[in-house]
Amino acid sequence: MAKIKIVNTSGLELPQYSTPHSAGMDVRAAVDSPVTIMPGERRLIPTGLRVQLPDGFELQMRPRSGLALKRGVTLLNSPGTVDADFRGEIGVIIINHSDESFTVERGDRIAQMVLARYERFCWDETDSLDDSERGDGGFGHSGVK
Repeated sequence: MAKIKIVNTSGLELPQYSTPHSAGMDVRAAVDSPVTIMPGERRLIPTGLRVQLPDGFELQMRPRSGLALKRGVTLLNSPGTVDADFRGEIGVIIINHSDESFTVERGDRIAQMVLARYERFCWDETDSLDDSERGDGGFGHSGVK
């Protein structure tokens, strides 16, 4: 298991896995007072967390499915990426897609973070690409059923 350095200025517990097989750790809101997000509105919610990731890794910030289904609340730039060289406080951009206001309270679980490896690449510019079975079929090319 990878060890990641973390600075927690929130006064809340560190993110943690909810079950033994969870891929993501729940992240809590480090707001000083309740923040109400109106329908269609988006807000940046602080976490009080700063991390030092090893090279070749990112933290992906993802929505919590229960908030999305039950409350219509999700993350605007999902997944959000925390790069290995970023040392600032992690923030979560929440948007309210519902018809009702949504209030974020201190300590609420608002997102989940997943540690992911990535590989950097360079372009090999060319005038053509190899053929494939799919070809240039895009958006809906395989049908519904």
